[in-house]
Amino acid sequence: MAQPKDFGFAPEEQMLRDSARKFLKDNSPIEKLRTLVARDHKSAYESDVQPLAWDERIWRQMVDLGWTALAVPESAGGAGMKMIAVATLAEEIGRAALPSPLIATLIATAVLARAKSDAAKAWLERIVGGDAASLAGPGAEGSWLPDATAITATPAGDGAVLKGTAPFVQDARKAAFFVVAARAAKGVGLYAVPADAPGLKIHPDRVVDLTRDQAHLEFDDVRVDTGAVIAPPGAGAVAIAEAMPAILTIVAADLCGAAEWQLQTTAEYARVRTQFDHQIGFFQAVKHPIVNVMIDIDRARSLVYAAACAIDTEPAEALRLARMAKAAASDTGAFASSRSIQLHGGIGFTWECDVHIYVKRQKHNQFYFGDGAYQRAKLAALIDRAA
Repeated sequence: MAQPKDFGFAPEEQMLRDSARKFLKDNSPIEKLRTLVARDHKSAYESDVQPLAWDERIWRQMVDLGWTALAVPESAGGAGMKMIAVATLAEEIGRAALPSPLIATLIATAVLARAKSDAAKAWLERIVGGDAASLAGPGAEGSWLPDATAITATPAGDGAVLKGTAPFVQDARKAAFFVVAARAAKGVGLYAVPADAPGLKIHPDRVVDLTRDQAHLEFDDVRVDTGAVIAPPGAGAVAIAEAMPAILTIVAADLCGAAEWQLQTTAEYARVRTQFDHQIGFFQAVKHPIVNVMIDIDRARSLVYAAACAIDTEPAEALRLARMAKAAASDTGAFASSRSIQLHGGIGFTWECDVHIYVKRQKHNQFYFGDGAYQRAKLAALIDRAA
């Protein structure tokens, strides 16, 4: 089936975008973000444990608005909206650089929804109810290849015992439970593990992104019963592979939203900052890079929407378009970051300038699930197999 006009945007998706933008503008303006995550350098980077900076009140409001239920199938009590709606929301979250577990929860939801089991349905219902979730299980180098996970699952009755370490777990200290990929003799399975499960230790990481909470999880003989077996060994890798287009699209949308903030903020600065009796936006050396950033964002955003629409209407094309979107968005995030710093001049790299908050979020997202070079290598392999 061919993609519909305007990537499937309908009044419902436009209403979601507009209401999300207004909500985030009212409840998480840049002044509040600055106070929340970047009060001073010492509290952000020199404390023993990186502060857990987020507003739980906003999270509860987001749950009440139905944002956690957005990508959950109707059969599990969710809204069952199209992927284009999910991408639209992720873009607005990126534009606000919101410190919240929503992006991690949307990614976990994508995996749970494709497991298609009774256990997955039960845990999806918990997400609808407001539980944050996060995906755990990549290898030490961040790879999501089926055999990369360092966590093992040993059968124990109708459940399993998990052992090993999962690095790079996003918003781990905000999550109520984790969707864990673990390797068994028959392949990779998926298991739901509550954050307070006996034997699970959450070790916070110190990362440059002030809007993100990352940790590595240590599983020391963590027991999971049959109700927590989301996908049996062998089926877990399939669910992750089927969810990968959605995962890449969500992260790429976040990148595009943050880049849009960088563009608008830099353009506004160019209109008010004067030099040589002119606003600096008057000079071609300033206006041309700003236009180039705008073009890059439009290109990346178009690919994000095309990928989201493909998930809804052309599943066979979804992975190819999602890798294209993530590659373009990663490159755009890096370019928008460098131009926003440079065009803010002497204050651009200082702590007092809010640009640094977005630059750090972009750097994190750029490499999350693979940067532009990685995605293009995967695209080349896709094309080679199809030839």
